[in-house]
Amino acid sequence: MIPEIEKASTQDIKTFQEDKLKELLQYLNTHSPYYNRMFKEQNIDIRSIHALEDLTMIPTTTKDQLQQYNNDFLCVPKSKIIDYVTTSGTMGDPVTFALTDNDLNRLAYNEALSFACSGVTENDVLQLMTTIDRRFMAGLAYFLGARKLGAGIIRVGAGIPELQWDSILKFKPTYLIAVPSFLLKLIEYAKQHDIDLKSSGVKGAICIGEPLRNQDFSLNTLADKITSQWQIELYSTYASTEMNTAFNECEKQQGGHHHPELIIVEILDENDQPVLANDVGELTITTLGIEGMPLLRFKTGDMVQAHTEACSCGRNTMRLGPVVGRKKQMIKYKGTTLYPPAMDNILNDFNEVESYIIEISRNTIGTDEICIKIATNAPTDNLLSRIKDHFRAKLRVSPRIEIHDKKVIQKLQFPIMSRKPVMVIDKRQNES
Repeated sequence: MIPEIEKASTQDIKTFQEDKLKELLQYLNTHSPYYNRMFKEQNIDIRSIHALEDLTMIPTTTKDQLQQYNNDFLCVPKSKIIDYVTTSGTMGDPVTFALTDNDLNRLAYNEALSFACSGVTENDVLQLMTTIDRRFMAGLAYFLGARKLGAGIIRVGAGIPELQWDSILKFKPTYLIAVPSFLLKLIEYAKQHDIDLKSSGVKGAICIGEPLRNQDFSLNTLADKITSQWQIELYSTYASTEMNTAFNECEKQQGGHHHPELIIVEILDENDQPVLANDVGELTITTLGIEGMPLLRFKTGDMVQAHTEACSCGRNTMRLGPVVGRKKQMIKYKGTTLYPPAMDNILNDFNEVESYIIEISRNTIGTDEICIKIATNAPTDNLLSRIKDHFRAKLRVSPRIEIHDKKVIQKLQFPIMSRKPVMVIDKRQNES
């Protein structure tokens, strides 16, 4: 299931996207109060936008604008809206996205395409280990995608290893959709209850929410821990509510594939200009084929690197490398620039660390501070010393580390109304 456009030449893909961009600009000018107003205020003649390079003539859209003018992004009457989803906002209240029937069909197509990219077929059964309710787009997308692909799906929801294993043993899913660290909990439960991992029938996991790979695409510490105990294939997937689109790894596992019929991708620097080839920049997207709330040059906040060489799987599309970090979570710490994923990798090296949360704050002299709160079954000075030494060796810094009860960490990770675990608490905005 590789669409012809994904096997086309780079130039043909570019031409295809430029035609789609012209259609989108006309649609936004006609139906979007926000973009129509912006075009007028900025004196932008959309007829002058011909090539993808011309996108730099248009201002970017940020999450703050999306939140402040949320209803103005809606392009259809409310009678056409079938489903409402929300995503976290930068200024407190969540941002609402409204989907039409066509948007739901597009969401299903996107996820079916993404599953197929990772080797899932109509003969497979997927076990969904994330919520499908609470206005969460991802769970809905997975369900619709499996249905579109013709694969079976078991909607178990998040957490509860006992229930997950009951479903695995009863229904024999071939793929799991899960947060990678939860797979470790499943492995631990299996060990405690004499469940044979090899005979489980699971051959792969579509992993969400946490990185699996280093920047060179080798497995990171967390993924190594999983695969050393459970011989299954792990596939990274990257998506967000704003994109309505996923970037899944193929069997070559060399980055998440771009679907050019669904989204235009830019990697931008601090000045909203394209970065040089192979440089890291902020992923900025323009959605294609969306009726309800299409976005133009939306800055995702994620720092990534694009890989443009053809993949041996047969696709010629650009691939996204692992997310380096969230732009707003960049930390300037004692002369070193850090992102939380670099710290995740170090903490995952210690089996004694059961769970943790990273807190970023600003001290009285205006510099960043890092406090890592951990829960451990072996709270010793030796453990703290080893963790600090490992940080110094790998990152050349030594953050403050505190030991807390596991229940305290879990409460921080799962605040009220949370739909996925919070691993980073950034207090700097409240302190500025």
